[in-house]
Amino acid sequence: MKIEEKLSEMGIHLVLPGPCSHPILHSRQTGNLLFVSGHGTKIKGKVGGSLTTADGYAAAREAGIHCLEAVKLHCGDLDRFRLFVKVFGMVNAAENFTEHPAVMNGVSELLLEAFGEKIGSHARSAVGMGSLPNGIAVEVEMIVELAE
Repeated sequence: MKIEEKLSEMGIHLVLPGPCSHPILHSRQTGNLLFVSGHGTKIKGKVGGSLTTADGYAAAREAGIHCLEAVKLHCGDLDRFRLFVKVFGMVNAAENFTEHPAVMNGVSELLLEAFGEKIGSHARSAVGMGSLPNGIAVEVEMIVELAE
């Protein structure tokens, strides 16, 4: 089954992003590696403050979807994925919040469900930030290996 068909079954329909402001790019390829810029969410607030861990999980999932949209914009076909190398997640967290990995499971579980363990498994960092741009709850960036 094609990845976009699987995403559609999951209720996810990718929308290609508009252009970034120069010189920033949605992603940058070198060799077979695609470095995806940080993508955020419409969900705003501090996890562990105005937002729950579950809210943060939803925000991470949404940010992960936006990363997939950037990859589709770059390569046109999500079936070119060879594997996810690394996911880096930044959580806009209240000072005493400690459940960053549970928040970032939103994107990790999305990738595993959509791509399977062989492609979707990845190295990951989940860190807390004092703030994120425009007050967003989560920002996610990825490194993806593409097939030739």
